[in-house]
Amino acid sequence: MKALVVYDSQWGNTEKIARAIGGALGADPDALVLPVGQATPERLTASGLDVLVVGSPTQGFRPTKPVAGLLERLAGDSLRGVKVAAFDTRFKADEVASRLTRFVVRKGGYAAPRIAEQLEKAGGAEAAPPEGFFVVDKEGPLREGELERAAAWGAALADAV
Repeated sequence: MKALVVYDSQWGNTEKIARAIGGALGADPDALVLPVGQATPERLTASGLDVLVVGSPTQGFRPTKPVAGLLERLAGDSLRGVKVAAFDTRFKADEVASRLTRFVVRKGGYAAPRIAEQLEKAGGAEAAPPEGFFVVDKEGPLREGELERAAAWGAALADAV
């Protein structure tokens, strides 16, 4: 199985999640984990790719600009035949002290569903529903158990492909 995990990370938390998922999908060179700056639409649509996973921190209810920009450059059916999955890092809205902030987060959403939508728009077939992994605060760290949960999610993706 050929897998590619592309991520953006501001504080290192999303990178840790991406590497845990990539490790569960296989070993290099069959499962590559790349920062978004090293990914191009051509690399994402390379022939022989079985699964593509894209992840980003949630910023303003969306993926980061580099991730959004990469996904916007994907052509119509360029991911046809590729299983796709999306993840993000986020904080738990129900644990935020401010009611207004909780309401805004619930209405605004998270990055992973938007990433998944773009991947499917480019012809990818959903391998798993979008997933969120939790940080304690804006800069992290990851909540306890999230790396293990990411590895389990990656293993489930491998089984689904």
